[in-house]
Amino acid sequence: MKTIMIVDDHAPVVRVLKLGMEDAGYEVVTATNGSECLLKLCDARPDFLVTDIDMPLMGGKELCLAIEEQIPERAFPIVVLTSRTEMEHRDWTRNIENLVFMEKPVSIRRLLSHIDRCFAEAELQERFA
Repeated sequence: MKTIMIVDDHAPVVRVLKLGMEDAGYEVVTATNGSECLLKLCDARPDFLVTDIDMPLMGGKELCLAIEEQIPERAFPIVVLTSRTEMEHRDWTRNIENLVFMEKPVSIRRLLSHIDRCFAEAELQERFA
């Protein structure tokens, strides 16, 4: 079973995402900020990460940059959820592979479609590698 880590400080958002992903057959691990996520990453070993940008202690930008630095061999895709559309809030991602922005509010159906597509593409690459 694939594991998805959700990082968000808003309990209602986490609850909706978690229920939708569990209903789709995924195991879900949650964290309320980037610092907590980094602590859980070693044990959780997610196959996919979904994070908000604006969170206390450590936001999504700092989390993604820390993951890039601390886990350079990272294979799991990252989706950053944000309501910020300005380019200045996205420029920092230029050198981070396998990261996608999705604007809030995001439908669970759209997010799951993206996750499923990423897993299907990774499976095809493994088969033909």
